[in-house]
Amino acid sequence: DNARALIAALKYHRLSDDDKALTLARTYLSFLLHMQKEDGRIHNYLGYNRSFLDEAGSEDSLGRILWACGYSQEALISDDLRMIAKEIFDKSLIWASRSGSPRTHAFAILGLYHYAKAFPQDNNPLMNVIHLADRLCEAYKHESTESWQWFEPILTYANARLPHALFRAYQITGKQDYLLIAEKTFEFLISTVIIRGTFKPVGNRSWMRRGGKKALYDQQPIEASCMVDAASTAFEVTGKEQYSKIAFIAFEWFMGKNTKKIMVYNPDTGGCFDGVTPDGLNRNQGAESGLAYLLARLEMETLNKNEV
Repeated sequence: DNARALIAALKYHRLSDDDKALTLARTYLSFLLHMQKEDGRIHNYLGYNRSFLDEAGSEDSLGRILWACGYSQEALISDDLRMIAKEIFDKSLIWASRSGSPRTHAFAILGLYHYAKAFPQDNNPLMNVIHLADRLCEAYKHESTESWQWFEPILTYANARLPHALFRAYQITGKQDYLLIAEKTFEFLISTVIIRGTFKPVGNRSWMRRGGKKALYDQQPIEASCMVDAASTAFEVTGKEQYSKIAFIAFEWFMGKNTKKIMVYNPDTGGCFDGVTPDGLNRNQGAESGLAYLLARLEMETLNKNEV
């Protein structure tokens, strides 16, 4: 959550030039530094007494920190903050290569995209993008069939991050295979989760296995947020207007255009409810959900500027 919050603060600062966002970014980055182990792995849980609640965090937490710290390299921040983020990134990157998780590979690519742009004379970030993107492509070739254009035998969470990463990998390397697989898998995902103009993400109750039916509930804000990001990047890369429309449809999920026709964003608190269930809203408003909405909202601002 603090990695997501760091990206949100830096995106907001880029769009608004509000220095208060940099105060928040310093707080979030300090937390990430505190959570990093000596060997570069990441704790994911910290107790109220400041003790770590895990030996080593999830592979997702590793990937998200790489994304956030990589994103920081291109941000308009002071050199001291940038160098702290670089130190965290450099120590953790090796663990992404050792991971077997496609999502960890995708998050790392997203961070490496910005890191490589910040250090264009350094070939190492580019080589790491190629290594991780090739692994995503290998997973796709191993698991995909004519009717199942995906990287895994199941659609689970944060699905759009996988093609999103390959769009970014294509941008930085120019490798056509990455663009081809990014578009194929993203089009497959679109056909699965956008039904008659409404975003209906894969639910987390039983997901969607190859050859099986999609779980409709529970629908989580992270899915809409990832879809907005991926579609916005796809539009940036290809110039195809259909992708900007997909971003808008996915964002509308927050605003009430969903299977239950209920607002998931909460304008009274500025937060976001935790999802859509068969009975309506999950009325908890967690950090992940609030940040999912905020990141999607900020990306829509960026998309609107690109379209203009």
